[in-house]
Amino acid sequence: MRRKQGEATPQMVGMAKQAILRAYAPYSDFPVGAVLRGANGRLYAGCNVENAAFPQGSCAEASAISAMVMDGERRIVAALVMGGGPELVTPCGGCRQRLREFAEESTPIHLCDNGGVRRTVTLGELLPLAFGPKNLASDGGQP
Repeated sequence: MRRKQGEATPQMVGMAKQAILRAYAPYSDFPVGAVLRGANGRLYAGCNVENAAFPQGSCAEASAISAMVMDGERRIVAALVMGGGPELVTPCGGCRQRLREFAEESTPIHLCDNGGVRRTVTLGELLPLAFGPKNLASDGGQP
């Protein structure tokens, strides 16, 4: 059965679990993994990397975006974020804006724990009325 481009797949969930295992979170003890699907169909994983100078750490979503951009992709068609605990783990405000740089309001964001997808929302639900590349482009397109 062929899956839709924006669906969460077992491969994405597995990659997020691996990312969590590789996270560097000695201060918060809260490892996070993220996986992005680019428009090219490839998957890009990232983990959070903390730093003793707290604001200098990197979120899992930012790490995954960096891997995607390094590969030459510029469009996210789905994102998956995984963390532990009883509450849903969602991208922080900064990462919501980072995702918006490469994704549309309708892009699905799959919120997961170790058991898999708990809820799927759109980027527009997480970041309503977002400021993005189209706000800066005089022709209404992406730079």
